[in-house]
Amino acid sequence: MEKIVWINGTYEEDNRIFDTDIQAEEWVDALLPDFGPYLISQINVGYATPDEKVINYLEYFLPKWASYNNLKISIHREKTIIDGKNIYKIWTQQV
Repeated sequence: MEKIVWINGTYEEDNRIFDTDIQAEEWVDALLPDFGPYLISQINVGYATPDEKVINYLEYFLPKWASYNNLKISIHREKTIIDGKNIYKIWTQQV
């Protein structure tokens, strides 16, 4: 696996499970400024969270954000268990 810059860990919400899809979608929308510089620089970027809703929205929005800058990326996901909790991960790979 190529190097990935993980952007989670700087916000309190990174470990939150949102109550509704709307909250999760709004959170993902707020992450664009964090993802944007890496996408533009063609650096693989990822995010990990216990909330699968967030990962689902990122899977939808990341290709759109990349296409705004004429970038081609592939999206990868995985689920791991850390300390008995499901952690969902998503990351980009430059194509």
